[in-house]
Amino acid sequence: MNPVKAVLFDFDGTISTLRHGWENIMEPLMIELLGEESREKIKTYIDESTGIQTIFQMKWLAEQVQQRKGTALDPWEYKAEYNRRLMEMVQDRRTALTNGTASREDYMMAGSEDLLQALTAMGAKVYVASGTDDPDVKAEVEALGLSKYFEKVAGAPLGKENCSKEQVIRDLLNDGIPGNEMAVVGDGKVEIMVGREGGARTLGLASNEAARQGMDPIKRQRLEKAGADLILGDFLDKDRLMQFFTGEDK
Repeated sequence: MNPVKAVLFDFDGTISTLRHGWENIMEPLMIELLGEESREKIKTYIDESTGIQTIFQMKWLAEQVQQRKGTALDPWEYKAEYNRRLMEMVQDRRTALTNGTASREDYMMAGSEDLLQALTAMGAKVYVASGTDDPDVKAEVEALGLSKYFEKVAGAPLGKENCSKEQVIRDLLNDGIPGNEMAVVGDGKVEIMVGREGGARTLGLASNEAARQGMDPIKRQRLEKAGADLILGDFLDKDRLMQFFTGEDK
């Protein structure tokens, strides 16, 4: 197998933990609108929908409100309120980075920057595609000092329903990079399934975001169902990672 020429990373939960705990923002919002009796249904949906654009989660929320004969707001209004609540938490963490009370490593998965350095050193082009709003993901990449590693950072276009992950993969394939010389790395089923459809190697990161290393068993099950070629909990096993990306046996 040839070495990879292009690697597409998801960002949140794969490289960055700045948004760790987003589920604890989304779940209460949905419960406020759907009622306590919907808690388990909401938790299941959030788990299954990890990795998609937020607007699609908010469309689901609006549909659930309507099914209960309620008057639903436009999904974009729900998204705006969710994002307002989420960004309060994210901004606190970015402020901690700025004032020096936290280090970059406090909000990055273990081994992630070493891997980015190794991939760029071997000549691979590295990309980020995220369901997070485009300006926000770019700002968070910059806050972690990682912009120098990426050819392109693509988030969800503001006000549009457009899966950036699918588009970036298609763009790479259209640039003439064979699927078997691409790799997709992420902690959600969406990017893994899109990667597999494009013929790319897929690395599922079953990340324990709170610890920034180690395996999350729920994520592992999700990634196994999605068909990831390799599942790890972090980026600390350098030999195994290089074997995956270079295609060479060690």
